[in-house]
Amino acid sequence: MIVGIDLGTTNSLAAVWQEGRATLVPNALGETLTPSCISLDDDGTVLVGRAARERLQTHPERTAASFKRYMGSAKTLALGERDFRPEELSSLILRSLKADAEAFLGQAVEEAVITVPAYFSDAQRKATQTAGRLAGLKVERLLNEPTAAALAYGLHQRDAETRFLVFDLGGGTFDVSILEMFEGVMEVRASAGDNFLGGEDFLMALVDLFIEKAGLPASVRQDRLFLQRLLGAAERAKKALSEQPKAEIKVAYKGQDLSLAIDEPMLEHACATLLKRLRMPVERALRDANLRSAMLDNIVLAGGATRMPMVRRLATTMFGRFPAIDFNPDEVVALGAAVQAGLKARDAALKEVVMTDVAPYSLGVAVSKRLPDGSTTPGHFDPIIERNTTVPVSRVKNYVPISEGQHCIDLHIFQGESRMVRDNIHLGELRVDTPSANIEDSAVDVRFTYDVNGLLQVEATVLKTRRTVSVVIQGNPGLLTDAEVAERLDAMQGLKIHPRDTLENRTTLARAERIYALLRGQVREWLSAQILRFESDLATQDMRLAAQGRARLEAQLDQIEQSGAVLADDDH
Repeated sequence: MIVGIDLGTTNSLAAVWQEGRATLVPNALGETLTPSCISLDDDGTVLVGRAARERLQTHPERTAASFKRYMGSAKTLALGERDFRPEELSSLILRSLKADAEAFLGQAVEEAVITVPAYFSDAQRKATQTAGRLAGLKVERLLNEPTAAALAYGLHQRDAETRFLVFDLGGGTFDVSILEMFEGVMEVRASAGDNFLGGEDFLMALVDLFIEKAGLPASVRQDRLFLQRLLGAAERAKKALSEQPKAEIKVAYKGQDLSLAIDEPMLEHACATLLKRLRMPVERALRDANLRSAMLDNIVLAGGATRMPMVRRLATTMFGRFPAIDFNPDEVVALGAAVQAGLKARDAALKEVVMTDVAPYSLGVAVSKRLPDGSTTPGHFDPIIERNTTVPVSRVKNYVPISEGQHCIDLHIFQGESRMVRDNIHLGELRVDTPSANIEDSAVDVRFTYDVNGLLQVEATVLKTRRTVSVVIQGNPGLLTDAEVAERLDAMQGLKIHPRDTLENRTTLARAERIYALLRGQVREWLSAQILRFESDLATQDMRLAAQGRARLEAQLDQIEQSGAVLADDDH
């Protein structure tokens, strides 16, 4: 069975194609959204999803979130005394989603179509595939997130000719894709994006505003416990502004109760720079597709951050029309991934749908250029595959050494659009040994092959000897070797994952612990007694008694939060 997975910065979810439609998979809590959050419990057990997110405020040193932003890098994140790479943490999310899908379907799940931001680099895509391997999934297909959203949207438009733009603002990334649908063919015309622009950045802008208005020192950002509480309070206020004109951020700091009343204009002013950054990828995609906004039939919103009123106003202003709201923006990417899974499984209901995609960025090498006076200047970017070229694609260019007698050519491979490679992203390098007799005999053909998964293969052929060096980019410090993957896989097998059948109880306890840490006085003592009562219910191992105790404690926690007794909160 193949599942579609939206592996998100803030939330992740799975969907399957069955009985002619895409269906979301519920997790152990009966929810379709699983927070992309991992926590290591005191006994070494791994908590995934909402139970882990509840511990962000109480155990920040043992909890990790937003690690998708570090995919493809060598960065590690510490949970207690153990370090994890981003792909290892992502694999734990994938393992959880895989277990949910197997429980939902009643059969084993061995393969997945996983979505990635359109602007993810080669290294980030390979890291995503590695995360799948570590989770026990075969991942032959990666799907760009805006393309996935377009698949979900376009499936209902397959008999029409339409041209639309997908505006995908998630928790950590922003992507734009322009697509055309005609006679069952969905063609991506252009993609653009920003890998470091998402809902998390808008939230941090609000946190920065609070710190500034409250007159707190800059060092407060190093206090992980306080920062997580402030982030929770800011998130609640940001969500409240989506439904009401004003909201308030309330949090305690060193025994002092701090608050800040905010409204939509204040939030929009704080996020002005971020809103401006949203315009640039849209304008680039329109230019590359040779279109004006008036030539689009519709605007499709994807990603939870598009719920923000200021983002919807910006989209309405830019395109001169209201965006389509046919789909839940949190779910549309996962639904599209399920469609792609159905296509891969050759489902009869999808046999008439054909999809093409593009390379969202230019790929090339660093070259030296000769000046009129005969001298050379290094560090220039020479594209081999231009951005928004239809994929799969293979392109070749010829290069010669700078000077006579060179024994090798070092190919430095880059992604980007800047004239100088110093302003682009270094993907890797390849050394090609060459004959040293003269420049002409040392000429090399360099072929770039870019596939539908967004993975790049580089081939260099010495023309005189016809010797070919063929690699999938080496030398990137963010990539694991096959041996390292096997070693990490063995280590991951030793991790204890909290069982699905008791996850509801653990999530309720984590929520109670978070709220307890935020309370003071008599209500805190009272809550402590209620937590002990629930733990006593669990100790009986009577499932009926445990369920009753959980429902009772959840209702009590709801009452505390609704009463305003908690000074800092998250999105419950």
